[in-house]
Amino acid sequence: MMKLIASTILATGMFAFANSASAADNACGDVQIAEMNWASAGVGAWVDKIIMENGYGCDVTLVTGDTMPTFTSMNEKGEPDVAPELWVNAVKNALDEAVDEGRLVIAAPLLSDGGVEGWWIPKYVQDAHPDIKTVADALKHPELFPAPEDPDVGAVYNCPSGWNCQISTANLFRAFDAEDKGFTLVDTGSAAGLDGSIARAYENKEGWLGYYWAPTSILGKYEMVKLDFGVPNDKKEWDDCTSQADCPDPKINSYPVSDVYTVVTKDFAENNAVAMGYLKTRQWDNQTVGKILAWMSDNQASNEDTAYYFLENYPDLWHKWVSDDVATKVQAAL
Repeated sequence: MMKLIASTILATGMFAFANSASAADNACGDVQIAEMNWASAGVGAWVDKIIMENGYGCDVTLVTGDTMPTFTSMNEKGEPDVAPELWVNAVKNALDEAVDEGRLVIAAPLLSDGGVEGWWIPKYVQDAHPDIKTVADALKHPELFPAPEDPDVGAVYNCPSGWNCQISTANLFRAFDAEDKGFTLVDTGSAAGLDGSIARAYENKEGWLGYYWAPTSILGKYEMVKLDFGVPNDKKEWDDCTSQADCPDPKINSYPVSDVYTVVTKDFAENNAVAMGYLKTRQWDNQTVGKILAWMSDNQASNEDTAYYFLENYPDLWHKWVSDDVATKVQAAL
């Protein structure tokens, strides 16, 4: 990760002057941005498009993206120019190599507090039982987290099927000997099923314990508390065992914070100071993104609709990303 940080610092130093430049002073030109296929990244891509087109005079094209295909295309073909929200833990070694060899550049951390995973409970449960602050505390009370099929047993809701976090959650369930403590691991089958289980718990003010992640619309809509695992993340244990399906003897471990960066091609970084000046300053936090995604979900809004909602309702945040003259141009376009 030191390479990523160094690259960020380098990019910041190289393009610091561009933040105050206007489109009249520097030509932005054509920019191709990956519109990733999850909500926060899709909205972020549209926010970039609106600001860069209206504030800097760029000609932005959005292309469908996903973590591995987008990274591979940028690394091997030099396109698209920008991946606004790349969860770099998934491609860390390859990204380090691409940065080291001069193909890609880290612009800035998009999520200021990183991507967060963990086991959560509703805040109203902790309010009623303030002694529950850790996973171990929660596992002392199976009666507070009844399983949907058997209320006499406690439930830990697992990550959606087919995701790597399904493996890590199952291993941590074993590490805590949760079954011996009166719990069962519940598979909801999909992200929608997991979301539905939290929504039902809130509607009925019932207990809920399980895996979730941020930023998401669910955590923007429902106030949840992330429990402490009681130990720091052990990266070696995580890589060798916690995240592995064939881990024979998992140990208690904490989820790592996922680094989430904006990544651009080296050619784009060197030839578009205007856009880089913006991309190196633009970031938001999980709480803000969660609220925006909650609005998106409640209104069944598109990525574009939600980007406009953000720009119209959070000017104090995004004005910090741009110069006053650029902010005025974008505000006028809204």
